Amino acid sequence: MTHVERLGNTFNIPISKDEEGFLGRECPVTDCEGYFKITPGTGLQGTTDCICPYCGHKGHQNKFFTKDQIEYAKSVAIRKITGAIVKDLKTLEFEHKPKGPFGIGLSLKVEPGRQRPIYWYREKELETQIVCSSCTLKYAVYGVFGFCPDCGQHNSLQILQNNLNLVQKMMDLAKSAEAELSVKVIENAMEDCISAFDGFGRELCRIHGKKSRHPDKINKISFQNLGGAQEGIKNHFEFDLTTGIDNDEWRIANISFQKRHLLAHKMGIIDEEYVKRSGDTTAIIGRKIVITSEDVVRLIPIIEKLAGFLVTSMDNVSEK
Repeated sequence: MTHVERLGNTFNIPISKDEEGFLGRECPVTDCEGYFKITPGTGLQGTTDCICPYCGHKGHQNKFFTKDQIEYAKSVAIRKITGAIVKDLKTLEFEHKPKGPFGIGLSLKVEPGRQRPIYWYREKELETQIVCSSCTLKYAVYGVFGFCPDCGQHNSLQILQNNLNLVQKMMDLAKSAEAELSVKVIENAMEDCISAFDGFGRELCRIHGKKSRHPDKINKISFQNLGGAQEGIKNHFEFDLTTGIDNDEWRIANISFQKRHLLAHKMGIIDEEYVKRSGDTTAIIGRKIVITSEDVVRLIPIIEKLAGFLVTSMDNVSEK
């Protein structure tokens, strides 16, 4: 059997993980081609399918090799094949020395020449590492949000919860900080809490966009204003956001959201619009809004409740 024949019809070429144990993956859908990484050995055991975190495409793991991995495998395969060919050609070498004064000598020598270089590469650095709360797969993506490549669960609710946990830690920090710093930490915590909910809500609308009555306008829904979010959800998905919490919780949340608006756009100074939109009977126009740690602590579970209601309600909306 020749060296080429010993190679067989297929090659098993291992793809190495990076320094953190991640293995690169790339979506095979032409309009996506999103790059992400997974940690083999975590997540679902024995699964042969992979899900793109960005577009949700599902396919066999072998369809998610990156372009760099394919080029690397090609270079290794070509080197093995050319090496085997050279070895087979070497077996054909001969040398016939000339005989007699006028004899002619013949010889065949195979010079290997320069080997084809291996295509080396490094996996790319990504922005967010996540451990799926459902199947425990460890994966990394660009941006923040994405579907779990193993079980397909979207991480929007998990990311929101992580951010709310950070807000709670900020409240703990505010207790031991000096007065001026404590006020700033509490104000930032309120803004971060609502910004996290806004990012969560926008992402949830994006991934359910096909269910909307107006898919081309889905990106206009803002969750930094509860009244506007309620109207947008009702127009696009035909359910009422206010039914997710009780009236008192809605009132508390609405006041908090309006306070954030003052901080972000009015330097915290109370105006007529705030009084009208919030219904805050203690507000005095021209004064600076006061945000306490109790305001933030009360808002966190309301946000969690609203988020859970949004996820369940969106899942139950049928595609148009």
